[in-house]
Amino acid sequence: MPTDKNKITITNPTVFTTTADIKQWITAQAQALGFADCGFLSVHHPLFTKQIEQLQKWLDKGYEGQLQFMHNNHDLRAHPDQLVEGAKTIISVRMDYLTQAPTPRAVSDNDHPNKGIIARYARGRDYHKTMRSRLKQLALKIETMLPEWQHLDIGSEKEFVFRPFSDSAPIFERPIADAAGLGWTGKHTLLINKQAGSFFVLGELFLSLELPDDKPVKEHCGSCSACIDICPTQAIVAPHELNASACISYLTIEHDGVIDTKYRHAIGNRVFGCDDCQLICPWNRYANLTTVDDFAPRHGLDNSSLLELWQWQETDFMKNTQGSPLRRTGYVNFLRNIAIGLGNANASLEVVEQLKSKLTIHNDMLDEHIEWALAEQHNKLDSTN
Repeated sequence: MPTDKNKITITNPTVFTTTADIKQWITAQAQALGFADCGFLSVHHPLFTKQIEQLQKWLDKGYEGQLQFMHNNHDLRAHPDQLVEGAKTIISVRMDYLTQAPTPRAVSDNDHPNKGIIARYARGRDYHKTMRSRLKQLALKIETMLPEWQHLDIGSEKEFVFRPFSDSAPIFERPIADAAGLGWTGKHTLLINKQAGSFFVLGELFLSLELPDDKPVKEHCGSCSACIDICPTQAIVAPHELNASACISYLTIEHDGVIDTKYRHAIGNRVFGCDDCQLICPWNRYANLTTVDDFAPRHGLDNSSLLELWQWQETDFMKNTQGSPLRRTGYVNFLRNIAIGLGNANASLEVVEQLKSKLTIHNDMLDEHIEWALAEQHNKLDSTN
């Protein structure tokens, strides 16, 4: 059952005497809408200039792969006030997405080589739509309270401006959440919350009220290097530094075309995303289950075999990924990922026959991955004879 240990229980004050009262009220409304927590940050916070400098250093190392959009809109990233005219404050929110607690400090996905592993956030409805919809609801709730707050000089007497985001604009999403106190940035570059681990997604609500900044929390990774050590492709090249072009999440979702052979064994049975660095993190023993129904797995995506997924026709893919994050990768790239998984699966004549069934059907790129998988299967079959 979902845990309520992080919920704030308050009685809505009849009189708002300070901006802290307003922030507490907004936080309670956010939690009632399914957000686990929220923090507040000015659009003029100094972190944005610092983050632009760090982003450029990261890009100079070529870690972005095909993520060319990371080269664009640096002016908006550095000056988020220009993204939404009239915005003064960013409300950063997080939303837990686990529907089942994983075994602490273990990558149990590796125990099922014939299963097609899909990252846990992506097994249900596309969270971006859920996040933006609920952030809009939060904004509308805030709007009803503006007359109650006019004595506090936060801009509530002016025209109310708001806009919700969820990975949908050039925004430093994780650094904002970090600076707003929702957690600290782990060595894997994901946000970690001391009471809730890291299995949550982030969103932002820009609004025209001027509210005080929250404070960042202390980081608690210490000397732990579990996420760095477990990464199958060694994509975490140093603490807090990720070579995205080597990350399995990038390779199976964002990368278009041929996946380098040097990564294929490491990808294993992961066909969309990768949770390894989170599964091994000791803080995720505190991970909370979601209260949001949209994250419930669809179409058996939490327990599908590679062969089941391989047999999807394009019409099946389009039907089963409607409103799903999986649609992002596209059908042929999805087959590419599954072909790699089948090459890494247990030796099986059935796998060989199924792989052959899709040869020359789509394109040369997919055929190359199928041929690789067939060679892997034949090598394993020969070694067992």
